[in-house]
Amino acid sequence: MSMSAFFRAVRTSYQAEIDDLAFDSEGRNVLRKRLLEKRGQITFLKQMMELSPEMVAVVFHGGFHFELPAVMEQVLTLESDEFPDWSSLNEAVQLTPWAQELADSLLPEPQGDWFMVVAAALEYLYHRPSPHHHEGAAHEDHAQEAGGEHGAVRRQDHADEYDKDGEQHHDHEESSADWLEQHGFDRKE
Repeated sequence: MSMSAFFRAVRTSYQAEIDDLAFDSEGRNVLRKRLLEKRGQITFLKQMMELSPEMVAVVFHGGFHFELPAVMEQVLTLESDEFPDWSSLNEAVQLTPWAQELADSLLPEPQGDWFMVVAAALEYLYHRPSPHHHEGAAHEDHAQEAGGEHGAVRRQDHADEYDKDGEQHHDHEESSADWLEQHGFDRKE
C-alpha cells in the first residue's frame, strides 16, 4: 500500500504525540486523563489545525470507528490538497458521541473539513497494523519477559477505547483479551 508524502510526514509526529501523552514521569499510564485535558483546550488548539494537524488530531484518539477500511486506505494515498469532503466519508467513518461534539465545534472553521479528514486518517494509521506489526509484537513479548509492561498496557488501553457495542470491535477486544491472558494478565469480563 502506498502512502502519500503528507501522511508519511505527519504519521510519526502523531504517534509520538500519543506516546508523549501516555505515561507520566513515574511510568504510570495517564493517557485518558491527558486526552481529557487536551479536549478541554480545543478552543486554543483549533488555531493549530492547519499548521500542526497532528498536534490537534490527538483529541480524537479513540473517537473514530472505521466501517470501510478500504476507503481509509485510499485516503492515505492522497496529498493534502486532494482530500475528499468530510461528509463524503460518513459511511466509512463513524464518530463516538463525544468525538462528534468536538467535530461539530471544528467543522465550521475554515480548515475544519480538511482537518477532520486528516484526524480520521491519522487515527486509522495509528490503529492499523503496520508491515512490521509482527516484528513489534515479538519485541513486546521480549520486553514482557524482561519485566517491561508498557506494550501490554498500551494494547489494553487501545482495546478499551473502542466502542464495545460494535461486532468488529468485539472481535478486536476478544483478540486483545486473548493476547493479554497469554502474557499473564487477568482477563477482563
